[in-house]
Amino acid sequence: MGEVAGLPGWLVDDSYSQVGDLAETVTLLLDDPPDAGADVPLSEWIERRLLPLANAAPEVRRAAVTAAWRSLCFDERLAFNKLLTGSLRVGVSQRLVQQALAELSGVDIARIAQRMLGAWTPDADWMAHLLDPRERPGDRQQPYPFFLASPLEATPESLGPIDEWLLEWKWDGIRVQLIRRDGGVALWSRGEERLDGRFPEIEQAAAALPDGTVLDGELLAWRDDGDAPLPFTALQTRIQRRKPGARTLADTPERVVAYDLLELGGQDLRGLPQLERRARLGQVLAALDDPRIALSPRVQPASWEHAAGLRSQSRERGVEGLMLKRAGAAYQSGRRRGDWWKWKVDPLTIDAVLLYAQAGHGRRSTLFTDCTFGLWHEGALVPVAKAYSGLDDAEILKLDRWIRAHTIERFGPVRAVEPVQVFELGFEAVNRSRRHKSGIAVRFPRILRWRHDKPAAEADVLAALQALAR
Repeated sequence: MGEVAGLPGWLVDDSYSQVGDLAETVTLLLDDPPDAGADVPLSEWIERRLLPLANAAPEVRRAAVTAAWRSLCFDERLAFNKLLTGSLRVGVSQRLVQQALAELSGVDIARIAQRMLGAWTPDADWMAHLLDPRERPGDRQQPYPFFLASPLEATPESLGPIDEWLLEWKWDGIRVQLIRRDGGVALWSRGEERLDGRFPEIEQAAAALPDGTVLDGELLAWRDDGDAPLPFTALQTRIQRRKPGARTLADTPERVVAYDLLELGGQDLRGLPQLERRARLGQVLAALDDPRIALSPRVQPASWEHAAGLRSQSRERGVEGLMLKRAGAAYQSGRRRGDWWKWKVDPLTIDAVLLYAQAGHGRRSTLFTDCTFGLWHEGALVPVAKAYSGLDDAEILKLDRWIRAHTIERFGPVRAVEPVQVFELGFEAVNRSRRHKSGIAVRFPRILRWRHDKPAAEADVLAALQALAR
């Protein structure tokens, strides 16, 4: 970039740190060409100019990129750079795209959503498959779109009588669909990734399920002699191991705790009431009789007050709270409010000191919003968590100005600041970790409030966090 624009490297670097977006920085630092190039359609750029460059020699890729920079006007150059860096974003929900495609093609939106799961290449052949009204062979290999719960922000009494609801524990694992179709087994995560081979004990157990069965549930690290799952950090040791060895399998055995039955005998059951699906799921798992695929136990409190008391025991049970599911609800797709609620326990909290800050991404790419916080340990502040959210817009602007005025050292895009600002952080759980300098890993940290009333010397100590660790 510096060579093409005739600029020193330090100026390019400094411009990038100010703008915060690489594609936009490159676009701004180049002049528009004197004459606009030919009007080349987007498909031509992607399919014939960009994709063939993959794995080409560096000089070939360099020539193609610089030639494009010199031929494109500002708007086209920005789009090109966004494509090149993989940061092209359009602010539209996936559901809206699926609705538009369903209206265009006449294909049911549930089928559209199902076909869009997993990895795919947006070319002409894939679009023909996506919009084909017939059932395609690939449809049998895909999971169903996951139904997602909404956080319960009101009191549970506002939902009506408790006997109209099915209550279960909210597990802290990996949401999965376990598919037994056409003589094979597939394990799909909610992140639309196939996990085949990583959890062979689950696949072995699933092979005994009736053909044409799809279960929805939670993948957990769980020893057979335990009455609660192992911490999520134990599960993390298995996620990236595509072929776990015997020792790994012995140290962190897995199980799927199933809580919904989406398909049985090849029949789609998602339209049935929640209680009926659960009853059939219980029958399937009773016949299977394998602890590696277990039924999520039903929680049956006598009242919402009783349910609140059980919820308060969540951390001791190794769960995040309670799930509330309307007894007569169908299984939908996406986050559809009203039928599934997650009633999580209140977060654990600490008061920590701001140590480092880095610019965010997207619309916050010019603001310092990615923060690292520390706790006191033997007279020094030790980093324990990073948090990106929790402040309102006015607080974000105020903190950004403070960070710029109180930077004491720079490490590339990261700024070290005067360790005087205290923030209350919330998180779901604390686990021991060998991967972190502090020896601790916190789950889902976020900023709860800016503690203007508290000096840094009164922030919490690392030992307080260690005492909470599982």
